[in-house]
Amino acid sequence: MPVNPDLVGRVFAPTKPYLVGREKVREFARAVFASDPKNVDVDAAAAAGYPDVVAPPTFAIVVQELTLAQLLAQDDAGIELTHVVHGEQRFDYSRPIVAGDELTAQLNVTSVKTLGGNAMVTAESVVTDAAGEHVVTAVSVLVVRGDA
Repeated sequence: MPVNPDLVGRVFAPTKPYLVGREKVREFARAVFASDPKNVDVDAAAAAGYPDVVAPPTFAIVVQELTLAQLLAQDDAGIELTHVVHGEQRFDYSRPIVAGDELTAQLNVTSVKTLGGNAMVTAESVVTDAAGEHVVTAVSVLVVRGDA
């Protein structure tokens, strides 16, 4: 089944709150070879004015993945995970993510384009904190091979 073009404009339910843990931030920082002391050292983060360790910018993918799972679970999406590659990723931050944040994300499919038998699905996840304030918008472009 090809990717459903009617996905465009579909907005999914907000995710359950995700509590950002200090050790998760540290683990992620090590995994991506982040070298900023604010990512692992509470004192360095405090000296820079943050209440706890600061997540590397790409940490938002951890929260966005919760929304992408909603998209991939849609029976009518026409997206088979084994035929998907990540084509592009970008983040637009209002402020950094820090340990202790309680984040909720909501996904909107903004585009479905067909190119040479393949499809490109653009999914935008708006991540907010417990106060409902914008933290980051994560945009993923998924390339879905047409031989699915």
